[in-house]
Amino acid sequence: MPDRFFLTTPIYYVNDAPHLGTAYSTVNADVLARWHRLIGDDSWFLTGTDEHGLKNARAAEEQGLTPQEWVDQTSRRYIASWAALDVSNDDFIRTTEHRHHLSVQRFMQAIHDNGYMHKGLYEGWYCVSCEAYYPESDLLEGRVCPVHERPVEWLTEENWFFELSRFEQPLLDWYEGHPHAIFPDSRRNEALGIIKGGLQDISITRTSIDWGVRVPWDGAHVFYVWYDALVNYITAIGYGEDPERFSKWWPAAHHLLGKDIIRFHCVWWPAMCLAAGIEPPAHYIVHGWLLVGGEKMSKTRLNQIDPVELATDIGVDALRYHLVRDVVLGSDGDFTYEGLIARYNSDLANNLGNLLARVAAVVGSKCGGIGPAPRPAAPSVRLSEVAAEVVAACRDAWQRFAAHEALEATWRLVRAANSELETAEPWKLPPGPALDAALGDALEALRIVAVLVSPVMPGAAAEIWARIGLMGRPDELGSAGENGSLGWGGYPGNLLVIKGTPLFPRRTVDS
Repeated sequence: MPDRFFLTTPIYYVNDAPHLGTAYSTVNADVLARWHRLIGDDSWFLTGTDEHGLKNARAAEEQGLTPQEWVDQTSRRYIASWAALDVSNDDFIRTTEHRHHLSVQRFMQAIHDNGYMHKGLYEGWYCVSCEAYYPESDLLEGRVCPVHERPVEWLTEENWFFELSRFEQPLLDWYEGHPHAIFPDSRRNEALGIIKGGLQDISITRTSIDWGVRVPWDGAHVFYVWYDALVNYITAIGYGEDPERFSKWWPAAHHLLGKDIIRFHCVWWPAMCLAAGIEPPAHYIVHGWLLVGGEKMSKTRLNQIDPVELATDIGVDALRYHLVRDVVLGSDGDFTYEGLIARYNSDLANNLGNLLARVAAVVGSKCGGIGPAPRPAAPSVRLSEVAAEVVAACRDAWQRFAAHEALEATWRLVRAANSELETAEPWKLPPGPALDAALGDALEALRIVAVLVSPVMPGAAAEIWARIGLMGRPDELGSAGENGSLGWGGYPGNLLVIKGTPLFPRRTVDS
């Protein structure tokens, strides 16, 4: 029976354009989803856009549009960007969809009916860009938001409050019973620190705007955007409409999110779930920031990088590889174009691309374009030994959410295959067993590499697969499972090998 794996990204606020930071989140989620499909898990991958709130209402007014017209335009940017980056989401949710309004109202009604809400007056400093209130002690000099570095506004209005303060001990108890619920441990400690520092009841509705999900028990209010947005994770799997589907997927929930929204996801959201009578999500994967010049990307700082423009320049697979290979999931990373080009040339052009090119060239010149089969696995067949070690290392790394380690291990096999070719020098050998052994083993290494890199570079993996004459795709469901195709000896031989153009032509910073 395959395991289930339900993976979500944060839903992105449509008033910002997709940038390399949001692409970093989405691509990392995509490679995890693809790996779990590769090992045969029953997987579902969700992303989407967050479309309510004061910021969008004001932006629409400035554009002379209705809020719905505005978010229809801005949401399309995310759909197009993720398609351009080869993101394989199974669902794309928009918080303006009817299904979501129903789910939010049913979920919040459950919390209300369970006695965890009360009405009161709220006053405080509010950042429109964050859609969040801040205590004055958290503001920068001049009452400026610490995140967006913009002046905050003083708001006073009647609100409904969620009694978060009642969940300090229940949350601590839940995390004690689920010690591995947050990855990495440093982020778990951060969430526990927030809880132990004391929780206050939080405002969850607004009367000052109409652009949001209407509160079912009090029609003068709409839900504050965060409490609307968080519910998307259960909307998409049938909460309130399809109990069987919800019970299938919710126990397998994995939320991937950035470190700046831990409070909302790892404190508020599990407390809301407990209040509504459902289990909190099973797992959180918290990543760091992709920095430019040491700063997080944001519209305010004018340091956003268009990921589609970058992918058009360097190639989709090359960009995806760099994002996963050079930033440890859970830590911050600093993006530079020079670093991208250096990684491209060293790993993709000089190693993987070179291996494919030289094997195809020699098969073409020495074997009439027909690839020989590899030798059976044995201690004397070095590549078969390296391949077995690499496959085991990759499985272990992916299990620990260490995709960068899985790629590093895969390149051990790439380098070993290049090294074996240098030793055997098949371009100097006459037709015969020695030539066939050298080329057959290298083709088998390429076959295994294509499967292993397919979650990160699906296009390049499929191209390698086709060039060495194989049918189908390297990323078929279960290919990396226990009964999949990662055992040595899967390349059958007697297949047409195509030379083709360089898979990854060398680049310079200026080219």
